[in-house]
Amino acid sequence: MTRTTPPRPLDVEALFPELAAFRGTTTRLHPRPGRPELSASSVGGPMLWPADEPWPMCGEVHGRGRGRRPADIRRYRQVLASAWSREEAPGPTDEERELLGELHREHRIPGASDTDPLPLIGLAQLYRRDVPDLPKGPGGCDLLQVFWCPFDAHGPGRYDLALHLRWRRSCEVGEALNEPPQPQVVGADGFVPEPCVLHPEQVITYPFAGLLPEDLCARIDAWEEVLEEEAEQKADESATEPLGYQYDLSIPPGWRVGGFASWHATDPYPMDCLTCATPMHLLLTIDSSEWDGGSGSWKPLEDQNLPTHRGATPTEVTVGRWGELNVFACPNDPEHPHRWSIQ
Repeated sequence: MTRTTPPRPLDVEALFPELAAFRGTTTRLHPRPGRPELSASSVGGPMLWPADEPWPMCGEVHGRGRGRRPADIRRYRQVLASAWSREEAPGPTDEERELLGELHREHRIPGASDTDPLPLIGLAQLYRRDVPDLPKGPGGCDLLQVFWCPFDAHGPGRYDLALHLRWRRSCEVGEALNEPPQPQVVGADGFVPEPCVLHPEQVITYPFAGLLPEDLCARIDAWEEVLEEEAEQKADESATEPLGYQYDLSIPPGWRVGGFASWHATDPYPMDCLTCATPMHLLLTIDSSEWDGGSGSWKPLEDQNLPTHRGATPTEVTVGRWGELNVFACPNDPEHPHRWSIQ
């Protein structure tokens, strides 16, 4: 089934014609639980990885001997989903609650050290043939594979993510690895993605307001203030939330490729390549939810009757405190190190 973004509530370029010069596109990935094949773009699905190539590992020194087991996390999700999908007496039974409590326990790996080999988790793989806004990889690579460490214990503050991106030519992969290594335990369940098939959809997008010319940004702010005042004057139960440039007209929520990054949690800051100082482009957004209360206008038409608690978090991936991870790439050389920010 395809996923279709509803038309925007209004034509923002009719209100602010200058935005036409900044118009771009982004590909919403619309991941949904399924059984993706090895040759398909996916989130949390099998990775097309050569059997004779070492699986990526985290080499940083940090704790990795205590956490939840990936198999327990997946089983926990299955039990809970099944309990709440029952038509009669939905919700966990006493027996299921006991099982859920057991599955939620943390485990310690005896004898584990902070330097033991730690397999990264395959987060997503994207083929250029499936994703219109995925840029060309180095040397004609057509497949982007994304991994991360299942512990947020990196960087100077020892609380950052560790992300690993790999470009490859899919046609050059001979025998594929059938059973990749996986960590015995993970730091949080949000590091373990549910296998999802993708329904890519290219949509129009515009830059974050704070990065637009100052006069244009000021006019957008003034327009939003008028809408907010009108909504406050109505002050009745029939009143709806006023439209907003950020949440309704510019940058869609959810997993997506290309377009513009949102800076709603921090002030925008330069994201330049650390190798050549070129301003980097947004490559991929990894989001904790497909939509929320503030971005419901982007909810796909096919999901309109689906409650938010059942449909907005298909991947079960959580970034920080329910935020989004924006990954940037150098437009001059995709092999230059990537950078990212969490919003």
